[in-house]
Amino acid sequence: MSTHFVRRTTKILVLNPNSSASMTHGVEEAIKGMNLPQSTEIYAYTAPSESPASINDGDDVDHSAEIVFKNLQETDILRDFDAVLVACFSVHPLVARIAQAYRHLVVTGIFEAGILASLSLLPHVSTTWGIVTTGKYWEKHLSDGVYTFLGDESTNKRFAGVETTGLNAGDFHGGVDPAVIREKLRQATKKLLDRGSGAVIMGCAGMAGLEDIIREVATEERGAQGGKSLLVIDGVKAGVGILEQGVRNKRLFQRT
Repeated sequence: MSTHFVRRTTKILVLNPNSSASMTHGVEEAIKGMNLPQSTEIYAYTAPSESPASINDGDDVDHSAEIVFKNLQETDILRDFDAVLVACFSVHPLVARIAQAYRHLVVTGIFEAGILASLSLLPHVSTTWGIVTTGKYWEKHLSDGVYTFLGDESTNKRFAGVETTGLNAGDFHGGVDPAVIREKLRQATKKLLDRGSGAVIMGCAGMAGLEDIIREVATEERGAQGGKSLLVIDGVKAGVGILEQGVRNKRLFQRT
């Protein structure tokens, strides 16, 4: 006698807390390249127009959280989802607020997902990892966030720091010459590689799809094998993968 297993659908909402539809589209394009189970459905959300078009500092983070959380409650769109990914590379309040208000969901942000992916994939405890991101504001914000998130001094010693391009999130999707973006990203990446980083996290959802630029720098600095072995981590892809497994684990280990 054969056993019949019922395949359950997993519905993940990728939530862009800024109001840029072009940035949401870039995130969607990055996810399309993932080899996900057929039972996993990905949906995208763009924040209402009242939310900032680009999240560039703490005020933008807080404002976007208020606008989006209110909209989520008014529309009740999270009712039928299994998981939510907050696609803003920051210590974003929506991660905790959604998790607390919607207990049925598995929730993470691309900031947290990128860190977890780096630590799980680096081959040796002496290998460092770092973040390349947008503007100057994020250096302290993200560094403080890493230390708070990890909380362990020995683990934090592997953190090579944050390097910035001087651009904002919206610049990666129009308005700035691609050659300028490439050069600024190259310069920031090189600084992390000079510190021995074995993983570089792209610290902005707007960077989705720019992995090749970072890998080119590693190839120039470390040779062909060094370019191949560098972990270039997209927090969006990492987050989707973590959530897909997280939903399965929740169904496996939590009594319903």
